[in-house]
Amino acid sequence: MPQHPAGLRARKKQQTFDTLSETAIALFLERGFDQVPVAEVAAAAGVSKPTLFRYFPTKEDLVLHRFADHEDEAARVVAGRAPDESPLDALRRDFLAGLDRQDPATGLCDHPAVLAFQRLAYGTPSVVARMLGFLTRSEEALADALGGGIGARLAAGQIIAVRRILAEENRRRITAGERAADVLPDARGAAETAFAQLASGLAQLPFTKG
Repeated sequence: MPQHPAGLRARKKQQTFDTLSETAIALFLERGFDQVPVAEVAAAAGVSKPTLFRYFPTKEDLVLHRFADHEDEAARVVAGRAPDESPLDALRRDFLAGLDRQDPATGLCDHPAVLAFQRLAYGTPSVVARMLGFLTRSEEALADALGGGIGARLAAGQIIAVRRILAEENRRRITAGERAADVLPDARGAAETAFAQLASGLAQLPFTKG
């Protein structure tokens, strides 16, 4: 059965979106973020500069695109948990599973391509500054999944902060030259401690129970 025109357009749009981001990141990795003008990215991807800006409003967005998939990750984990599983238990389970599979979002990944991208992202001040918006939107999405209200917002802020700090510590050790497999036991132990502290601190809130 022929694909609907709207579906074809959506697929083409996604392909252009992905091509622009991958082309940009390849150029940035090769020569540095500040050394590659947006016009060059557009030309290399075969589109005009105005077209590029329709997909990515800023140059930094070409890099942050890879983080976008994780923006509502915590909220999705909470929303998709089993009926008898508490939000914190679901988030703990998800983070530990991410460590075991060396998910880059946990900071525990020593794949050369991932390390190169992380050096680009975290070594570019303007990209790092834009990550604040990513964290804010993650907190907002998680707060909504927890039911909204000031209690949910405060809890979401603490949970997102814990996930960020755990990932930063893992990334620090990997960047320093340690192997992911060697860091894993400590990373799991730190995550268990962190989520236990969260559970204790948030014990009186209704959404901490299954």
